[in-house]
Amino acid sequence: MSWGTGNWELGTGGRDFENLEAWQKAIDLAVLTYTVTRNFPKEEMYALTSQMRRAASSVSANIAEGHGRYNIKEKIQFYTIANGSLAEIKSFCYLAERLEYLNSEQIEQLTPLIITNQKLLNGLIRSLKAKL
Repeated sequence: MSWGTGNWELGTGGRDFENLEAWQKAIDLAVLTYTVTRNFPKEEMYALTSQMRRAASSVSANIAEGHGRYNIKEKIQFYTIANGSLAEIKSFCYLAERLEYLNSEQIEQLTPLIITNQKLLNGLIRSLKAKL
């Protein structure tokens, strides 16, 4: 599997964050968020557009950082932060829809990805809490 355009060598033993389905779906969500915000009004570039993009990109970043931590409580903390960013994206989607920046088709693309990410993260968090 190739990520992006780089030639990234994955390590072995399933320890790489790239192997996490939660991270893969988070990247999908970030790409879709960047795509749907491309046509937002120019005056939103440093407001709603930027906020949605930062929240979307922070999901995968926090999953990666959490996965890289050795302490279970730290892992949970980063996965919880990622989950908070998902709620932030969802809220921004409601706002963007009401402002008519997003249409129903775009919302129908974003919503399942957000929900899938929430479920995957909640599963990771539950499994880690069970180890405590």
